Amino acid sequence: MDLIDRLQELSARIKRQKDHVLTEEAAKTAFVLPFVQALGYDVFNPSEVVPELTADHGMKKGEKVDYGIKQDDGIVMLIECKPVGSQLAASHAGQLFRYFSVTEARFGVLTDGVRYLFYTDLDRPNQMDERPFFEFDILNFGGQEIEELKKFTKTSFDIETIVSTASNLKYHRALMVEIGLEYNNPTEEFVKIFTNRVYLGRFTQQVREQFTELVQRAFEDFVREKVNARLKSALETGGATKSETSDVKKPTAALEAVVQEGDDGIVTTEEEIMAFRIVQAIGAEVVDVDRIYMRDAKSYCAILLDDNNRKSICRLIFLKTKMSVLVFTPGGETRQDIGKVEDIFALREQIQAAIRQFDEVAQPA
Repeated sequence: MDLIDRLQELSARIKRQKDHVLTEEAAKTAFVLPFVQALGYDVFNPSEVVPELTADHGMKKGEKVDYGIKQDDGIVMLIECKPVGSQLAASHAGQLFRYFSVTEARFGVLTDGVRYLFYTDLDRPNQMDERPFFEFDILNFGGQEIEELKKFTKTSFDIETIVSTASNLKYHRALMVEIGLEYNNPTEEFVKIFTNRVYLGRFTQQVREQFTELVQRAFEDFVREKVNARLKSALETGGATKSETSDVKKPTAALEAVVQEGDDGIVTTEEEIMAFRIVQAIGAEVVDVDRIYMRDAKSYCAILLDDNNRKSICRLIFLKTKMSVLVFTPGGETRQDIGKVEDIFALREQIQAAIRQFDEVAQPA
């Protein structure tokens, strides 16, 4: 089972259980240990995962951090746990901050079992940064987050590789936060920069108030136009290159319904749209093509019959380095790795079988 499969399984379980997990110990047992296990570590082997790690710090004796992760007999990562829903910040993780400086660990993780904040020592050697360089949310993740998390798995863990990209990750995350703040509520400094580029008069209080609204509206319109341009391009060029898809090149309601939902951070890629059209072409041989819908998510893209979650035809799991198609055939789920989107044509029989199981009209004569 791949990392993404293990995390999706854990995510589904956490959604069901998180309202009942009310203590730190419960979060550790139900959520954190399974997460560490998903990364490939044996949580029952103290040579890999050390619970209640003790390391005396100055005058403080006997303090413990919840877990220490070991590689080659050395502590490489510390994990401090809080109850689900807790505020997560370095200022709320005293033991983690102190232990970081007295162990050989290069990474500290602060978590409530749902969010995982990863810290290192980019600002000052051997002193944990106040800002995390990476955050993983088990209930809201996509392909990019999976690729970053893979670096922390037992088989891929390499300190130099992680540290070499941590700086860019940290500042990219910080910039995204600042851009979001300016987007929602432009500061005077931000407004003044753009006002001075288009307005020749003095930057008075009245001008500031006028241009604060204008800058915010222009910012919103710019983002909206960029998104619309990308979606329009995807719709116009999303037709597959094979003749079998020639009858489904025009945008359908099933496709427009998903690509217009862009406010939740989900990005529908051109590869996903092409794959959807190929599945439509294959399914058009047994059902009306307009009954085949695409519903995108952050970690996969679902293709459904009648836009019904109970009628899943297949899932597209397209990561940066790997593409897979999970087909829900009558005999069970079958997963096939593909090298290019057009390889989906080879899954014609499985896809049609998946459709037929939900539709009597589509049953072969």
